[in-house]
Amino acid sequence: MAIGQYVAHVVPGLLQTEEYARAVLSVGVTLSSELQPEERLSARMGRQTRLSSDDRPVLRVVLDEAVLRRPVGGPAVMRAQLKRLLDAASERHITVQVLPFDQGEHDVMGGSLTILTLLDGSDVAYTEGAHCGQLIEETDEVRTFALAYHQLTAAALPPLMSLEMIRSVMEENHRGAKVPSRSERRRVAQEQLQQSGRRGLRGSGGRIPWRRPRP
Repeated sequence: MAIGQYVAHVVPGLLQTEEYARAVLSVGVTLSSELQPEERLSARMGRQTRLSSDDRPVLRVVLDEAVLRRPVGGPAVMRAQLKRLLDAASERHITVQVLPFDQGEHDVMGGSLTILTLLDGSDVAYTEGAHCGQLIEETDEVRTFALAYHQLTAAALPPLMSLEMIRSVMEENHRGAKVPSRSERRRVAQEQLQQSGRRGLRGSGGRIPWRRPRP
């Protein structure tokens, strides 16, 4: 099973710390009692065990830059949450990307989107707004949402650059941090591809291309 998510406002539930989740669940006009947030918190934390189970899903998350900038729960809670994202991204089955503000408008600006790839290879989509969500199973609609999601993964920062941006925000240096331009992102992606190619050549006994050292 694979899960692809784009989130516009908050860290997805599967990657939330308990304190971050408590802050998120404690607000909203739909709350009906003081007990409800804690009940929902327990359920949310329980679902996270799926990520460490034997049949754990592959998880790929695209975070809007706003998710990093909004200090949900206060600075200490947010710092711990960003550290959680960095730790999670070190797992082989989890990928985290950031969609920077400079990408402008896109097709999923109205909310968040999840694409679930089931064991039989079929996809379903789930869209979510502030107070409601919709499961989409009709083939053509799912295909449209899946295409929108893949376009977001292509527009987002590559994984390594995304982690650097998260780390910069966590270290409270984000005010002076410069989001890499599109040309810079392309250059880094090309270098990573070249490095992967050299590793493949080295492993197969091939000749590694010589590069002139930088002055």
